This record gives sequence, structure tokens and C-alpha cells, in this order.
Amino acid sequence: MSKEVVVFTSNTCPHCVTAKEYFNEKGISFTERNVQTDTEARKELMKKGIMAVPVVMIDGEAVVGFDQNKIEELLG
Repeated sequence: MSKEVVVFTSNTCPHCVTAKEYFNEKGISFTERNVQTDTEARKELMKKGIMAVPVVMIDGEAVVGFDQNKIEELLG
């Protein structure tokens, strides 16, 4: 069963690139939402009180930063 993965990114974030590369290497499909170009994505994160990227949402659970151990745990 695949999980819903959304990666909130910005244009200047090296950890965002790392996160996207990780999912691509693992063959995990994800939706990228760039907070610099997507106002709704920015508002969504701000509502959650998150002001940093990357944020990886896995089935609605947020991982702030690229925490590979936590991501793998949520992916199961």
C-alpha cells in the first residue's frame, strides 16, 4: 500500500534537493509543493506553525527537515 508523500520545498533549500533525490532513488512518488511559488502551500505550513523547509508529509504526518530515519519509519 503506497503512502501519500508531499514534500514542501523552496528554491534555495539544499536539504529539499536531498529529500527529493532520496524519494527518486527509492522510487517513491511524491508531490512537490514549492512555498516560494505556491501561496496555498506556504499558508498551509504557516497554519501548522512551520516556518522551515523541507517538510515531508507522509499520510498527513509532518517531518520537519530531512530526517531520513523518521521518514523511513513513517514509510514503514
